[in-house]
Amino acid sequence: MPEFDLPLERLESYLPERREPQDWQSFWDDTLAGAREHDLAIEARRAAAYLPNVITQDVSFAGFGGHRVGAWHIRPTGPVRGTVVQFLGYGDGRGTPLDWLAWPAAGFAILVMDTRGQGARARRAGSTGDPAGSNSPYVEGFLTQGILDPHDYFYRRVFTDAVRAIEAALDLEGTDPQRLAVSGASQGGAIALAATALAGEMVRASIVGVPFLADVRRAVRITDERPYYELIAYLGTHRSEAERALRTMDYVDGITMAAHATAPAKFSIALMDTICPPSGGFGVYNHYAGPKEVDVHPYNNHEAGEADDQIAAIEWLQRLWS
Repeated sequence: MPEFDLPLERLESYLPERREPQDWQSFWDDTLAGAREHDLAIEARRAAAYLPNVITQDVSFAGFGGHRVGAWHIRPTGPVRGTVVQFLGYGDGRGTPLDWLAWPAAGFAILVMDTRGQGARARRAGSTGDPAGSNSPYVEGFLTQGILDPHDYFYRRVFTDAVRAIEAALDLEGTDPQRLAVSGASQGGAIALAATALAGEMVRASIVGVPFLADVRRAVRITDERPYYELIAYLGTHRSEAERALRTMDYVDGITMAAHATAPAKFSIALMDTICPPSGGFGVYNHYAGPKEVDVHPYNNHEAGEADDQIAAIEWLQRLWS
């Protein structure tokens, strides 16, 4: 159901309050510094011999806490026009190389990062665990794991993995550091946005579709779809800890991430999205600090533009790096 409480003209100009914690910058600086105490220790071996027209590697690297994170690296056998670091939707895993041939077919290398702990209940399998776990109770899923302390929070680890994935991509054959992009939709859009903010000039372009974790405090008031339902259920049972939990979310909210991201960006938003409400998408877009453009899909739910979004992203990156 569309957001009937906001007319379209207000939705498109929606600029929510930024709830950036005072120590936001030092929190993330310290987090990334801690991760970089571990060598990236990239491991890569040839894979998918059944795909002779691309070069495929099964890659792993050290992410948050030095934990191993899996990925696919797939590049054309010919010239490489740029590299795209791909992040995944909620619950999804890296799957097989067959799932990721569009970017290599268009002349780009792709590094597909597994999301730690996920890839066991969506359409693609994952290969990366989450050794850190959580120190507090949480609702089944990932959104509330460690939510009472930002240092313990699941997405602190995931966003750190994403920055380390970018650093790993820069060390892989075929990567031009002037042509490295990030991409993702839904949870993947949230990760791509965070990586753009936290990795700074390492990211040269950003593709963000129907982003999750965008204006979270509003989202939990206007949708009870999963994954936000996990947070609603937690807040409803841990009433005295509600503000503390939401304060943790402020460290990962896309509204603040957008204000710290400056790479050229392409967004997509679906006006009938009941999973990641469009107000969050527009809130992120309007706070975004770099050059930007957006494709709006008036009659789509969370699927947004699907293949049309992929085509638009490929064509946009081809123009950007022509």
